[in-house]
Amino acid sequence: MTQDTDPTQVETPAAQPAPAEQTAPEHEAAAEAAQNGQPEGPEARIHELEQSAAEFKEKWLRSEAENQNLRARAKRDLDDARQYAVQKFARDVVEAAENLRRALASLPPAQEGEDSVLTKMREGIESTERSFISILERHGIKCDDPAGKPFDANLHQAMAEQPSAEHEPGTVMQAWTPTWTLHGRLLKPAMVVVAKAS
Repeated sequence: MTQDTDPTQVETPAAQPAPAEQTAPEHEAAAEAAQNGQPEGPEARIHELEQSAAEFKEKWLRSEAENQNLRARAKRDLDDARQYAVQKFARDVVEAAENLRRALASLPPAQEGEDSVLTKMREGIESTERSFISILERHGIKCDDPAGKPFDANLHQAMAEQPSAEHEPGTVMQAWTPTWTLHGRLLKPAMVVVAKAS
């Protein structure tokens, strides 16, 4: 005869404790780390911060290089502006110097027994021209007589070509005006006559 079991005496399996659930931020960090193949925990965070630091350093170095280039360019532009701001004025001033040279050329050659007024006029114009050229040179304006030198299209303007047995072809045989430069930059080209083969 079977013994009836008391329904109240039926044993139930013991309830298992629920696993501790991860908080949302931890769960997201773990999922991201697992997706990127990086280890979870502080090592992953350190690795991430090192990468960020390297990126910021690279951006900073690039920005610093660009700033240095910008400063150098600005300084160069400022120096150019200081040196060449008077270029138009200097071009007009050299016209006055050339007029002094033309005044001297218009006088007759010096001769013995000439009128003292003519002698003093010539000496006065020559002295004025020397002083004027000296002032221009102190401010970076220089003139160069190209006569007898090879023709240079960067410095000379050919007004004519003439056959010559005394000069090599391509040589400046006569200069109507000198070459004028401002701190080495062409201010006004010389007007010249160039020799060609006879």
